[in-house]
Amino acid sequence: MKILVCITNVPDTTAKISFTDSDTKFNKAGVTYICGPYDDYALSRAVELKEQSGGTVTVLNVGEADSEQVIRKCLAIGADDAIRVNCEPTDSYFVAQQIAAIASQENYDLILMGRESIDFNGGVVHGLVGEMLGIPSLSPVMKLDIDGKTARITREIEGGKEDIEATLPLVLGCQEPIAEWKIPNMRGIMTARTKPLKVVEPTGDDLTVTRKFELPAPKGAVKMIAADEVEKLVDLLKNEAKVL
Repeated sequence: MKILVCITNVPDTTAKISFTDSDTKFNKAGVTYICGPYDDYALSRAVELKEQSGGTVTVLNVGEADSEQVIRKCLAIGADDAIRVNCEPTDSYFVAQQIAAIASQENYDLILMGRESIDFNGGVVHGLVGEMLGIPSLSPVMKLDIDGKTARITREIEGGKEDIEATLPLVLGCQEPIAEWKIPNMRGIMTARTKPLKVVEPTGDDLTVTRKFELPAPKGAVKMIAADEVEKLVDLLKNEAKVL
């Protein structure tokens, strides 16, 4: 079975965010980057499936050269090889185009990725890739088992869970508890240095132009209202907060 795992290179959740060039570019200075946490779940399950049934796991990242450290970590965890599309991932559609272009050349049985990236939180790339390739896509997947060409899936839906059987190939957006995160061991780190990482140029044109980024407004002061001052609370909500 050939598995493609798409990963994102995103700022650590503790990073302090700022912008440069008149607020049109993200300031990368001093920021630590990590593999997207949901992508970690997808990669861990892919490695487990490979260990159970054989096959190969390829990691794909749409990103610039500074993402290669994160890619090498994924190779250390258990992926066999990696591909980096050499471009800035500016929007979901452009990223999906790059993934679909690679996937259409290699005929992967399973394409896994996180349910969403933690920088833009769009959660639409898996659906776009599925549409571009003409194969089903499902998300968010919490459980995945493969029996031959049949995938048994549990995904989260509003108010509960849904059990599904589907035939490969598939595109799946993953989340916990599909697998436990894996930590690279020393042997994995050493072998990752020699595993192939192919860099390819993007296909198509990126038509997105960023006009401006803005940080959220700072939190305002909190007003404490006594439990017996209901009329005062209503007045503040109506005339100051203007939510009534």
